[in-house]
Amino acid sequence: MAEPAAAPVVRIAFLGGLGEIGRNCAWFEMDGRAVLVDCGLMFPEPEMPGVDLVLPDFTYIIENQDRLEGCVVTHGHEDHCGGLAYLLRHVSMPIYGSELSLGLARNRIEEAGLLDRTQLVVVKDGETRKIGPFDIEFIPVAHSVPHGFALAFHTPQGVILHTGDFKLDLTPVDGRRTDLARIGALGDGQGIRLLLSDSTNAEEEGRTPSEKDVGRVLAGLFDAHRDKRVIVACFASHVHRVQQVADAAIASGRYVATLGRSMGRNVAFARKLGLLQIPEERLIDIEKTLNLPPSQVCVLSTGSQGEPMSALSLMAAGENKWVKVGVGDLVVLSSHAIPGNETNVGKVIDGLCRAGAEVVHSGLAAVHASGHAMRDELRLMLTIARPEAFIPVHGEFRHLMHHGRLAVEVGVAQDSVFLAEDGDVVEISSDGVEFAGDVPAGFLYVDGIVGDVGPGVLRDRQLLAEEGVIVVIVTVDSRTGHVLTGPEIITRGWVYAPEAEKLLDEARSVVLDAIEEPKGAEAAVADFETLKRRARTALGRFVNERTRRRPMIVPVVMEV
Repeated sequence: MAEPAAAPVVRIAFLGGLGEIGRNCAWFEMDGRAVLVDCGLMFPEPEMPGVDLVLPDFTYIIENQDRLEGCVVTHGHEDHCGGLAYLLRHVSMPIYGSELSLGLARNRIEEAGLLDRTQLVVVKDGETRKIGPFDIEFIPVAHSVPHGFALAFHTPQGVILHTGDFKLDLTPVDGRRTDLARIGALGDGQGIRLLLSDSTNAEEEGRTPSEKDVGRVLAGLFDAHRDKRVIVACFASHVHRVQQVADAAIASGRYVATLGRSMGRNVAFARKLGLLQIPEERLIDIEKTLNLPPSQVCVLSTGSQGEPMSALSLMAAGENKWVKVGVGDLVVLSSHAIPGNETNVGKVIDGLCRAGAEVVHSGLAAVHASGHAMRDELRLMLTIARPEAFIPVHGEFRHLMHHGRLAVEVGVAQDSVFLAEDGDVVEISSDGVEFAGDVPAGFLYVDGIVGDVGPGVLRDRQLLAEEGVIVVIVTVDSRTGHVLTGPEIITRGWVYAPEAEKLLDEARSVVLDAIEEPKGAEAAVADFETLKRRARTALGRFVNERTRRRPMIVPVVMEV
C-alpha cells in the first residue's frame, strides 16, 4: 500500500518589519505559489541624509514574481501599504484588503500612474478568500485606522494566524472590536499551528487606553478653550481620531476645516464610505475660516510628525498660506512621534510656542492612544490563540525579544518561539517549525526616484555631513608629467578658506611635492590614476596630522 503524500511545506520569508518600525512585508509560499502580506515603507533615520523614504528590498519578489498571486493588505497605514506604488513599477499583481485600506493605498498608486498594473479586490469582515494556494480568512481587529484585519491562513500544515496591527479596545469608536471569539474558536478547534503577532508595545505593561478615552480629553480641551481657535494635528488615516475631534469641535460651536492634501482627501473618502459622520453644514473650506471668529474655528491639520513641508511645519515657520499661528491659538498634537521623527516634532513644537500658541501634546495630556496592544492584551491574545509555535513580528528587536519571553510565560515552549529578523526564512512542515535559510532583505532608499541612493552613496553623504570635502585640481604636461597649473584647493565643510590661507598654502605644497617627487622617466610614465593616488594620499595624511579630521578628498588631474 502506497504511503500517503506528505502535506506541502509552507515557507515564510520576512522582507521587512522585524527589527525596525516600518517596512512591513512578508512572503508566504506553498506548492511554488506565493502571497505577499503587506508592503510598507519606513521614515528615514537621522543617519540617512537626503533620503525621503525607506522601502523593503524588492529583489526576492522581483526574481520570483512569476509565483506571486497577489498582495494582502492588513490595514491602510503607510508602514503596511505605502510601498505598493513602488513595487508595482516592477511587479503586476492584484491587491486584497478592506475598502478603506485599498482606498488609502490607491492614492499613492494613482499618483504614480500604476493603477493599470493592479486590481483592487475588496474583502469583508469574516470572509474567506482563495488566494493562490491559500484559503485566507479575514478576521476583524481594532486598530488606529478602521477596518484592519488579522489573517488566518488555512493550510495543510494547520492554521497560521497573523494578527496584523491590533489592540483590544472594548469601546472602539465604531463598535468594531477585535474578534477574539473567532480567534478562540480557531485555537479550540483544529488549533493554531503558528502565531505571528504585533510586538510594538511588548515592553509596555498594562492595557492600551481606549480611543474613546482620548475623545473625552479632547472634548475637555475644546470646552476649556472656548475663546480660542483650535488646531489639531493627527494622522490623516486616523478616521476615529478625526471623528472625535469633529464631535468635540461641533459640540463647542465650531466649524471644521481640513488643512493638508491627505487630510482633505481622507476625510472626503471616509465620509463617502460612511465611516466619518460630519454634518455638511459644519465642514467648511479653510479659506472660509478667515472670516470667522477664533471661537468658531477648528482646523484639522496634517504634519503631526513634523514633516518638513507639511501644513503644521509651515505654520510653525510662519509660512502657511491659510493659518498664521499666534497668541489666540490652541494647537493639539494628537499623536506620538514615530521613532526617528522626535527631533522634527520638537522643532515644530518650539516654532509654535515661539509664535505664541499654546501647545498640548501627549507628554502633557492624554491626547493620544496607541493603536497597538500592550502586554496584558498580548498575553490575552496568546492565551486565547494557544499556538503551537510563535514568531513575534512588527517591532524593533527588543520588542520582539520581550514578546517572545511573554509567550514562554503563558505556556509556549521555549524551543517553539522563533526570534526572526529581516531576511530570515521559516518553514512549517510535518516535522515542525524551523529556520530554513535567508533571502535578500536590505534597505531600498528613495530620494526622488527609487533606487538612486545605495549604501555607498549614503556613506558618502554621511562623510560629507560629518567631515566635509576637499577638491584638489592640478594640470600636468602629458609628456613630462610636470605640473603646469595648480594645485588649486577648494574646500567645503573642512575649514573656512578665507580664514585658513596659510593652512591651504601648506596643503598645496604637500600635493605639489607628492606629484613631482618622482624624477625623470618615472615621472613621465606616471598615469592619471597614479597621480590622483599620490595627491589623495599625501593630502589625506597632511589633513589628518594638522586637523585630526578625515574629509572626503577628490583629486582632479587634467592633462595638456
